[in-house]
Amino acid sequence: MSAVDAVPASASWRGELNQLIRLATPIVLARLGIQVMGLTDAVVVGRYSARELGYHALGWAPTIIVLASAVGLLSGIQVMTARRLGAGRPELAGVVLRRGVVYALQLGIGSTLVIALGAPPLLMALGMEPDLAGGAGRAARVFSLSLTPYLLAVALSYHLEALGRTLPGLVAMWAANLVNLGLNLLLVPGIWGIPAMGAVGAGWATFGARSFLLAWLVIAVLMHPTTRAYRLFERPVREPESEAEQRRIGYGAGASVFAEVTAFAGMNVIAAWLSATAVAAWAVFLNTSAIIFMIPLGLAGAAAVRVGRAYGARDAPGVFRAAIVATCVAIALASVIALITWPGAGLFASAYATEPGLRAAAAGALALGAVFFVPDAMQAVLANVQRARGDVIVPTVIHVGGYVFVMLPLGWWLAHRAHMGLAGCVWAVIVTSFLVAALLCVRLATTTRRDRAVEDLG
Repeated sequence: MSAVDAVPASASWRGELNQLIRLATPIVLARLGIQVMGLTDAVVVGRYSARELGYHALGWAPTIIVLASAVGLLSGIQVMTARRLGAGRPELAGVVLRRGVVYALQLGIGSTLVIALGAPPLLMALGMEPDLAGGAGRAARVFSLSLTPYLLAVALSYHLEALGRTLPGLVAMWAANLVNLGLNLLLVPGIWGIPAMGAVGAGWATFGARSFLLAWLVIAVLMHPTTRAYRLFERPVREPESEAEQRRIGYGAGASVFAEVTAFAGMNVIAAWLSATAVAAWAVFLNTSAIIFMIPLGLAGAAAVRVGRAYGARDAPGVFRAAIVATCVAIALASVIALITWPGAGLFASAYATEPGLRAAAAGALALGAVFFVPDAMQAVLANVQRARGDVIVPTVIHVGGYVFVMLPLGWWLAHRAHMGLAGCVWAVIVTSFLVAALLCVRLATTTRRDRAVEDLG
């Protein structure tokens, strides 16, 4: 085992911080690679044709909601593997991965069928002009083909991260980005006798890059010398309770991600009711925030591993220490990012827009939105921490209640009834993020007191 595998939890605050940073840094960089891949598609297609960029955006929209939710559903792999290692049962890590691969295959095939068959008629039913709906539908079908290889890659990546082997996932993700860029430049505009494919070409580039990512990670898992110790190739013994827990963790994470992604997508509609400039500025704000969010998201994954290790070892103080250290690091990182984004909002906005009105609106939204980076990072880490220690239902209820039943109606009221315009949408995000983060802090305090009231973690 690696040094990370050998130590389920550190006995000191400084040791925990060092373990977290060592684990989180490559995970964060890998998560950034996910966002860069989508950004590359949009930039290459947008430079080729504004019309094709519209096809791309609409075709990509249904896949990203399904994909984000499915990735959440697989998070049980990471948590359960970390728990097995913390409990000193590394031979059961392979069982967790085998179950996860089956889940990933089922989710991937099912998602592909739903999008490939349902997205084109849905786009037509929304009343779009036939050419736009048709082009977006063709792109959606191709994008859906990459869901299965990507979800399988996520399963393998979660397994490696929980083992502390983060370098293969990092290298694979950025190598896949190079493959994606090359295929985009080849297929989108069409060169060397290949016909121009536009948004559909970007879809095939994504499929090629994600298939490459999967192949790389398969090799990384199979070739590592510790694979035999994890009994990956042995027929697993049925563990009904463990199987149910793995699914339960995934259900909670999947529901939270689905609620959050869907709610932010719904804010597009609220912004669109204001004006074309408002919805374009909101898109800039959302895209920039999504890139920034990859940093706390990667940190949240590392936090889940650290807490899962301590939980598996029945180390209540270790669980608390890992949770607090991860939350404090999230606050510090998000504060630095906010202090950079606030004065640099105009520069960030100019990277997306040249029109003065749009650039000013986007810059204003980004400057104001910097306020929500800290609570947003906190809620991402705290939710993962709670799921890693077996608390699934309450964090999910907090997420769904906050983003669906608070943010959406509050955004509509502030933007339209209070006449705050786009700033109202941003304030709704800020208020909701602080509310969700505060409730998750209360939940962490409650579960910590409960842990201290018993002899060990049950």
